Amino acid sequence: MTQKQLQETTEYLISKGFDNPEIGIVLGTGLGKLVDEIKNPITAHYNHIPFFPLATVEFHSGKLIYGELEGKKVVVMQGRFHLYEGYDFIDITYPIRAMHALGVKKLLISNAAGSINLDFKKGDLMLIEDHINLQGGSPLTFKDVARFGDRFVDMSQPYDLEMCNTLIETAKKENISLKKGVYASVVGPQLETKAEYRYLKIIGADAVGMSTVPEVIVANHLRLPIAAISVITDEGDPDNLEPVNIEEIIRIAGEAEPKMITLFRELIKSL
Repeated sequence: MTQKQLQETTEYLISKGFDNPEIGIVLGTGLGKLVDEIKNPITAHYNHIPFFPLATVEFHSGKLIYGELEGKKVVVMQGRFHLYEGYDFIDITYPIRAMHALGVKKLLISNAAGSINLDFKKGDLMLIEDHINLQGGSPLTFKDVARFGDRFVDMSQPYDLEMCNTLIETAKKENISLKKGVYASVVGPQLETKAEYRYLKIIGADAVGMSTVPEVIVANHLRLPIAAISVITDEGDPDNLEPVNIEEIIRIAGEAEPKMITLFRELIKSL
């Protein structure tokens, strides 16, 4: 990745009409309907954007959408990238750097996750308060990283307290149950064994997924305030573990999505 590549990416998007977006949004598995709420949308398909990877997961659609939401200019990733698709950390976080280069000042992230905390049930929302990186690497391990930001990035408070508190207050006001917890990010794409679920509980995880953490690390590298919500789509109870059904995960994410959209819309309104 070079500054020249980022410049070419942003010039292409600006030529498409992506004009000074304020807020970036990353939509996770089964959570694409927020784009239906965007006014005057402009779409750029990943395969047309210079230096963008391609989304290879069938339920990730692979589009960058620009428009207006709650009076703010937003740019939305409908479909993200994962290590398990064969990409590296630089690839999967490149869109975050592109959104920042376009002018994005705040970042909202969603994902689908499995619960480790057995108080969390399918369809619950969890505000990510902290995370554990179990992906075996970092998106900051490249030679020219210091040209893009500090090499040694502080992660004592990776999620923006002000935005998190707004989401908590909004959830109370809207009567939406919003859990709080720690998200563990693994490589995947295989799901966890019983022993792995037990391990994740021991080390302090409340939920587990295969994304988000690299994006959060890069956002912190860029000093981009961030808030993230997991939709709990399956339960990792090692004593009663059932085979995972991907279709059911997508369905549960879709059913919980309106609550997440409400929280994100109200947060955007307040920014």
